[in-house]
Amino acid sequence: MLVLKNKMVMLEIPAEAAYIDVVRYTLYGIAANIGFSYEAIEDMKVAVSEAVNNAVLHAYPGNDAQKVDVRFEPFAEGMKITVKDYGASFDAGAATSHAQPVTESDIQQVVEGGLGIYLMQALMDEVQVISEEGTEVILTKFLK
Repeated sequence: MLVLKNKMVMLEIPAEAAYIDVVRYTLYGIAANIGFSYEAIEDMKVAVSEAVNNAVLHAYPGNDAQKVDVRFEPFAEGMKITVKDYGASFDAGAATSHAQPVTESDIQQVVEGGLGIYLMQALMDEVQVISEEGTEVILTKFLK
């Protein structure tokens, strides 16, 4: 059951929405194999979909011939998922500062870019965003 522990799996996908499901299916296979619960896997699928979708939508405006790298790194206590694009960087600090819970009365005032990060933070145990050359989102989930 723990065959994939400490084995890294890497995907290089075109920066197109049609390939997000490939990432989700790969995540499911690896996470189920190392013992994550169904609920934890669903949380991870939503978070990684958000990270890949952000890369697809924002990293390469007007340039479809680009890629997104996704790395799955199981380890003894859980798994780290890294989503990396090589396109336009953004101010991760500013977007993270907008990452706050949203109530129904606040929904009209949501700042674009903050809700996705908040969602990733709510579903994962650790989220790190590095925006230097492109953007790298590192999502970590621990086995409970």
